[in-house]
Amino acid sequence: MRIGELASRTGVSVRSMRYYEDQGLLASTRSAGGQRQYTQEAVERVRFLQRLYAAGLSSRTIAELLPCVDAPSENNSDAALERMAQELDRLTEHIADLVRTRDAVKALMDTAREYRESLRAAARD
Repeated sequence: MRIGELASRTGVSVRSMRYYEDQGLLASTRSAGGQRQYTQEAVERVRFLQRLYAAGLSSRTIAELLPCVDAPSENNSDAALERMAQELDRLTEHIADLVRTRDAVKALMDTAREYRESLRAAARD
């Protein structure tokens, strides 16, 4: 199938398909006219890539994990597990940062509400 059909079937832009290929995440062959040609398996590959992106992984991290998918072995699995552990640590820290930010915003909102209420109370008096 051509790139436009793959994009249509996966809901991913043609530009993203080209990016995936540039990053080594997706492979195609070329027709005699130079057009990209993809196999049926590319549909699931793109969907898999989208799930990894949705999980917050970068292209570089995904590229590091793909050998475990493409050529499963004990060494590839060990490397993938180590990389995923690093990602888990990164995500855990990011979540902690978000919780701290949320709590700070909530505290500011509470302070603003108290101040607004004190102004209203003073106006009533």
